[in-house]
Amino acid sequence: MKKHLVQGSVLGVIGFILSPLSWWNDAFVNIPLAIGFGWLIACLYKPLFQPAVVLGYWLTNVLGFVLMHKGAAKVVQGDAVSPYSRRDLLRDLIISLIYTAVIVALLKAKILQPFQDYLNQ
Repeated sequence: MKKHLVQGSVLGVIGFILSPLSWWNDAFVNIPLAIGFGWLIACLYKPLFQPAVVLGYWLTNVLGFVLMHKGAAKVVQGDAVSPYSRRDLLRDLIISLIYTAVIVALLKAKILQPFQDYLNQ
């Protein structure tokens, strides 16, 4: 099997798992990663929990789109992968911002909160 097919496939699968394109990934991958990131930041300064969760969630989604794009390009084009265009990045950012708005609403509704708050309930 060709090396670029394996590398591209692995990148694409990891990207799909991180992207918001699957119905299950938020519950099992992105939100736990984002909350973990928020908890780490909250250990340093608790008021940064919400912004850190939003940033962590946003970064996982954008990273997922970028990895899917790069993986698919590597499978199709082999080693001559085209650069990630500004248009691609803008589209991925807009989609991620929409999903981030949902996470912000969950934070404001106190459905997601710092780990210490879960322990103190």
